[in-house]
Amino acid sequence: MSILKIARLGHPILCKKASPVDNISDPNITKLIHDMTETMLDAKGIGLAAPQVYSSKQVIIFRSLENQTKEDSHIKITALINPKINKISDDTENQWEACLSIPGMLGLVKRYSKISYEGFDMNGNIIKQEAEGLRARIVQHEYDHLMGILYTRRLVDKKAFGYADEIEEYWKKKHEQK
Repeated sequence: MSILKIARLGHPILCKKASPVDNISDPNITKLIHDMTETMLDAKGIGLAAPQVYSSKQVIIFRSLENQTKEDSHIKITALINPKINKISDDTENQWEACLSIPGMLGLVKRYSKISYEGFDMNGNIIKQEAEGLRARIVQHEYDHLMGILYTRRLVDKKAFGYADEIEEYWKKKHEQK
């Protein structure tokens, strides 16, 4: 496995719709997923899409944060190939998001609160799940990467974007005091 370079804001691959994977059993797809996993963990991320590592393929991975304890050394990673998502309700939430392709920055983004998603695992098995809260947000964020959309296009307010330390100091504290 290898740690891959992460494409950053401004690179054209991040603005392009990724191609579906035609052959899920291709060893290159398996290698890509393993390399993406190592890259995401090394970068301390919770999700990663193939375009972020310069591969225009419809592949995303994300960590399962549910039932994770500090003593638990096993990290569950889900890989989804050719994913599709659907909203389950019109309810939305505004939350701060970060992105490995926009290091050091945060933005306030509106996302659906509850979604369903489906796609294929590395063995070609279909995965169908529902997600809410943080997991729903992560899946929507990574799926957007496959569509060539960065979270900066989904900001609640153009002013609600900046360096993480400034956001922590001025935006989050201000909103917590209300």
